[in-house]
Amino acid sequence: MYNPQRSLSEAPSPGQPPAPPEERLGNEQIRELLRTYGLRTSLIRLKVIDALHSADRNGRSIGVRGVHAQLEQLDIPLSFLSVREVLKRLCSEGVISLGHDKCYSLKPEARAVLEQHAPR
Repeated sequence: MYNPQRSLSEAPSPGQPPAPPEERLGNEQIRELLRTYGLRTSLIRLKVIDALHSADRNGRSIGVRGVHAQLEQLDIPLSFLSVREVLKRLCSEGVISLGHDKCYSLKPEARAVLEQHAPR
């Protein structure tokens, strides 16, 4: 899953202030969300929820293609069908919702669980 540490190539040069941390979820927050909904943790669920959370923080919802494209950009080799099935399951379990525009977003209750378990 996502490693919040920056690689050496991204390290700031001496004398420069470090860049602000990215607004990404930690695995433990997502694991707690999945536990709350009675779901097992899997790599694909972690990645899909992280992608949905990123979109949500930017004030948008995304469809299956958008989630799949985000995962491809991160070099995560998941099939389109796998992503679609995970989204369907998360939707049926009430973690996310499918809008009329066929885009997915986190439900307010799920967002609240993530925020409640955010590191302080």
